[in-house]
Amino acid sequence: MTTVTGPGHTPNGHGAGLPPVPSIPLTDETARDVAGEQSVGGLIKAVMTQVSVLLRAEIELAKLELKAEAKKVVSGSVFFIAALTILMFSLFFLFFAIAELLADLGLYRSAAFGIVWGVMIVGAAVLGFLGYRKVRKLRAPQRTIETIKDTAAALSHPGEHS
Repeated sequence: MTTVTGPGHTPNGHGAGLPPVPSIPLTDETARDVAGEQSVGGLIKAVMTQVSVLLRAEIELAKLELKAEAKKVVSGSVFFIAALTILMFSLFFLFFAIAELLADLGLYRSAAFGIVWGVMIVGAAVLGFLGYRKVRKLRAPQRTIETIKDTAAALSHPGEHS
C-alpha cells in the first residue's frame, strides 16, 4: 500500500494541498507476492485488504470533495445573507410608505398603520403555517437506513444471501 498526496502537499506534511490518502499500487509486485503464497486464504486476505483500503480511500475522497464544496457554499452564502439583511431592513420603509399612502388616502394615520400591521401579522401567520406543514412532512432517510443495514448484514455474514 502506498500513499497518494494531493497537489501542493509535500512528503514532510507541509503544504496547502490535500492530505495523504492510502491507495492500492497498480503494479505487479503485490500480485506476484500474493500469487507466490498459493493459498486461498492468502488470496482472500489480500482481496479483503485491498477492498478495505479502496473503500477507505473512496470515503476520504468523498469527504475531501464535500469539504471543498462546503467552503464554496459558505463563502457564497455570505453574500446572500448580506443581501437578505439589506432587504429585511428595507421592508420597514416599504411598510411605512404603505401606511403613509393609506393615511394620504384619507384614513387616520393610526388606522393606516394598524391596517399595515394587521396585514403583516396575517402574512407572518400564513408563512409560519406553511413552514410548519413542510417541517412536519420531514422523515428519516429510510432507503439509506435500509441500505446501511443490508451492507452491515452482508459484511457480518459473508456468503449468506437474504
